[in-house]
Amino acid sequence: MNLPPEPSAPQPVVPSPAATNNVFRGPNGIRAGWRALIFLAIVAGLVAAVNLVIALVVHFVLHRRPHFGTASSLSPAVAALSDGSIFLFTGVAALIMSRIEHRKWGQYGLPAKFAFRKDFWLGTLIGFLAISTSLLAIFALHGFHLAGIAIYGKTIVIATAAWSAAFVIVGLGEEFAFRGYLQYTLTTGMGFWPAAILLSALFGLAHAANPGESKFGLFSVVCFGLLFCLFLRRTGNLWWAVGFHAGWDWGQTFFYGVPDSGLAPYHNLFNSAFSGPRWLTGGSVGPEASIFTPIVLLIVAIFFSRVYRENSYHPLDRKS
Repeated sequence: MNLPPEPSAPQPVVPSPAATNNVFRGPNGIRAGWRALIFLAIVAGLVAAVNLVIALVVHFVLHRRPHFGTASSLSPAVAALSDGSIFLFTGVAALIMSRIEHRKWGQYGLPAKFAFRKDFWLGTLIGFLAISTSLLAIFALHGFHLAGIAIYGKTIVIATAAWSAAFVIVGLGEEFAFRGYLQYTLTTGMGFWPAAILLSALFGLAHAANPGESKFGLFSVVCFGLLFCLFLRRTGNLWWAVGFHAGWDWGQTFFYGVPDSGLAPYHNLFNSAFSGPRWLTGGSVGPEASIFTPIVLLIVAIFFSRVYRENSYHPLDRKS
């Protein structure tokens, strides 16, 4: 007796690629461009919320009219508050995105296990030597000289500590904002160097509002951004770049007492003076707009590339 065949179990329906891949989602989830926009929207929301709270406190508690402006000089408090806020907002936004994307926060460039270890301190030393070399070249052409000690006694100790802490915060804030989450995410969509060029251009544009800034000074800022991206590419994280950023700014603003992207220093160790054409001294911008700064950065990039030959920056999903 022939029995009728048993009905086969229903097979799961596998969605076609067309059903899963669309303008919003790719094979690895939300596409990189949308993730970047969500991140920026979270940052904008955090900034707006904090500014609203500050405005309400100033208006109703202090009975003053809120004022948000651009600083004309640079002090440890100004540097720490402005870039500390940047680091806080972008760090929190990246933490939220890490939950959405099921990743660790450290994958976006600042892994805690490498914090303030060899890469950071080596970057700090090279950053200080780089600004010193740039100023030495200007000095050799009679465009720069030290004019004596500017502070004395306990003020030296306090200012050294304050500026050191402030510029570590500056390095963390600016590096993570421009080469942290956004660099990681855009790399997965367009590749590392296209993302690096785009974000370095935005890095330069962010400095355009500084008083006394110039076109050549902004070009140097873009060069800094590309160099920091090279550090990230070869080391796999931002700690080398954070150290270099802090070391350069510390030497420029505090130690030598020269303008930083058009911002005059405060409680600097030495008084300095410039004389000569703008291409040599950088004019109101400071040495970052000198012809020697891009040259020094290029030399650093060449030597760094010879020491760090392997690319260590590998976002999990290459394209999305």
